[in-house]
Amino acid sequence: MNHHLKSNYDEKVVLDVSPESAGWEYLSFRAVKIRGNQVYLHSTEDTELALVPLEGSGTVHSSAGDFNLSRAGVFSAKPDVLYFPPDADFIASTEGAFEFAVGEAPAEGKYPARLFRAEEIRSEVRGGGAARRQVNHILSHPMPAERLILYEVYVPGGAWSGYPPHCHDGYGGSAHLDETYYFRTDPANGVALHRNYRRDVDFDEIFPVRDTDLVLVTQGFHSTAAAPGSNLYFLNYLAGELVDEARKTPPYDDPDYAWLKEDYSANLMRLPLPFG
Repeated sequence: MNHHLKSNYDEKVVLDVSPESAGWEYLSFRAVKIRGNQVYLHSTEDTELALVPLEGSGTVHSSAGDFNLSRAGVFSAKPDVLYFPPDADFIASTEGAFEFAVGEAPAEGKYPARLFRAEEIRSEVRGGGAARRQVNHILSHPMPAERLILYEVYVPGGAWSGYPPHCHDGYGGSAHLDETYYFRTDPANGVALHRNYRRDVDFDEIFPVRDTDLVLVTQGFHSTAAAPGSNLYFLNYLAGELVDEARKTPPYDDPDYAWLKEDYSANLMRLPLPFG
């Protein structure tokens, strides 16, 4: 499968990734946009699911209740995140336009349906220098889920995210996690670069990503860079071997670059150079 996908707004489901299509084991992802009198029906069957509003407003109808969700846009506010366990059915509807993401992973049904409010979501600024970014923990430990882990990340133009590059594919003793990156840019014609690579085999992918693109992280170390003037947002869904409390396990940093965490300004070239 191509690991760099473009949204198709001619369809209600504008992006659609399954374990079968991605060639991995755990994670499914969809981006959906409904308009007017359209509805979106979904059954979780043997998976847990997290729904993240991206833009617009709508109502999610389920046996656990009706949930009104809205968001002016990903650069405007944190989301409310709606969680469903296995064997749940829901219908999303709107009177205008409602764009949202859904991700699923195998689960046993340990946790009930729940709406996580925006005010419950922890935010932090990570990194430093040209690798400074904000991470919103929209469904990560200690927030309860079985396998799903979700983050929203904001990267200023000209900065990097996920640096030093890190992996979660078994290399270096890391746990295996499938991961999707869903991108938005500000302005909408912005651009960024995403890289997946490995140290032990010949594998190196570099994707020029634009607004509403999706990248799959199937293996290797990875990081993302926002072009100057292009502020970047991405939504991460992860799922894999880590269950419940183990979801707090950190990834493995590329040892060639891990020293940057000690001083993000180290080895910084100062301009102008003394030799003109």
